[in-house]
Amino acid sequence: MKYSVFAAALLGASAAYADTPELTVYTYDSFVSDWGPGPAVEKAFEAQCGCDLKLVAAGDGAALLARVKLEGARSDADVVLGLDTNLTAAAAATGLFAEHGVTADYSLPLAWEGATFAPYDWGYFAFVHNADAVSVPTDFKALGASDMKIVIQDPRSSTPGLGLLMWVKAAYGDDAPAIWADLADNVVTVTKGWSEAYGLFLDGEADMVLSYTTSPAYHLIAEEDATKAAAAFDEGHYMQVEVAGVLAASDQPELARDFMQFMVSEGFQSVIPTTNWMYPSVTPASGLPEGFETLITPVKSLLLPADEAAALRDGALGEWLDALSQ
Repeated sequence: MKYSVFAAALLGASAAYADTPELTVYTYDSFVSDWGPGPAVEKAFEAQCGCDLKLVAAGDGAALLARVKLEGARSDADVVLGLDTNLTAAAAATGLFAEHGVTADYSLPLAWEGATFAPYDWGYFAFVHNADAVSVPTDFKALGASDMKIVIQDPRSSTPGLGLLMWVKAAYGDDAPAIWADLADNVVTVTKGWSEAYGLFLDGEADMVLSYTTSPAYHLIAEEDATKAAAAFDEGHYMQVEVAGVLAASDQPELARDFMQFMVSEGFQSVIPTTNWMYPSVTPASGLPEGFETLITPVKSLLLPADEAAALRDGALGEWLDALSQ
């Protein structure tokens, strides 16, 4: 009799689990890490959705789009989180994304428009270095003329890597090839993604690493370590706005849009500053954590429109490859 009761309970639990909707979100590696936003986001969303949220690491940001394009309508993903405005035009052109329906009072430093992708955080690219470094370059020309060794990311797989191409292009236009020719000798290595590059910098393999103006906040707040700083560049810093989108072929479209709306809520946005170490797209009620006020403020914000970035990408990539292959 006891076994019958146990079996019935087990079958009931199995049926309940089978009825639990599952939402799959493709994102980048650092998002799902133990120290990233993933664990807190998963716990908070599952508490309100009664669902199983699966966060799937799919490489760095640019690799996300490549994977979704390869999988097409057969993709297991319902939501893709981790593209940026340098990729949104190419992503929209695939026809794989649907309107998200998100409404939000964004605190971005620019007006946000578009019904296909919604922003969840933003920041500025920067070269991070040890705070005690001497003669830190203050622009790309000075960096190219210096002996500083740098680690950067591959623009074909990484959104920071692609952001660097757009940064140089936005700042120097037709002179970008000359900038890259001077920078080539400074590049120690090119990594597939951000995590690998930052790890090499922390291991002392390079003097500077392509990261964000907000990266020193991690060391200051999480580690009580004030030994890292971001170099302020006179020509300005390129902005990154990270976005998410719903796949049109999702078998959970309503749940996917619920997640997108949750993404701009307090439960998601409040964890961004101290887990993703970026600025939230909607300022939490608590504001930014103490320590963010110590970060550099770019003298000029650079950001190419999505369609212009898409049009320039192949040419800028060719210039980069030519310089680094010499």
